[in-house]
Amino acid sequence: MNESNFSDPEFLQCLRSRNPSALGAVVDAYLPQLLRAGRGMGFSPEAAEDLAQSAFLALIQSVERFEGRSHIRTFLFGIFYNKVNEYLREKMKAESHDPIDEVMESRFDQTGRWRQPPVDIEREVYGLEAGGSVRDCLEKLPESQRIIFYLREVEEMSTQEICKKMTLSKTNVGVILFRARNRLRECLERKGFRRE
Repeated sequence: MNESNFSDPEFLQCLRSRNPSALGAVVDAYLPQLLRAGRGMGFSPEAAEDLAQSAFLALIQSVERFEGRSHIRTFLFGIFYNKVNEYLREKMKAESHDPIDEVMESRFDQTGRWRQPPVDIEREVYGLEAGGSVRDCLEKLPESQRIIFYLREVEEMSTQEICKKMTLSKTNVGVILFRARNRLRECLERKGFRRE
């Protein structure tokens, strides 16, 4: 079934009544996109599949609330981001202390000056063939940092959009992005990307 038919009132009624073929059409159309989004956020194939499945289950449970004012894809991806957010909240409870803070503190002297100035990673990375190193460093980020970084830098969401999607404060998103960028910088410096 063509996605343009998903806005048809008859299709929406079938969807609200949990018609198996209507639900199957939505799954067929959007499962690959949800899996791609999950993988793009750095989840393993299994974790991306679990998140997608939980999003579809939540869609089935809440489809009668879908009024058709937005596209079904928008509704589904909203559910997906909520599932990612729930997963991250659980994960962040376990990450109360981040060792990158101590690493960053050690880079300053007692007067607050850099012991060694930070590397301008962006210029170095663009000037070198470092795609594999960058991907490797991204995969090593804690999941919450990797996802927020992905939403900001790859999906190009604004901080406000990320706050809304992930139900985080602006300060919290800023701290997570700060830590993610510092972790990337540290990882790439360990791989030899240093300013001369």
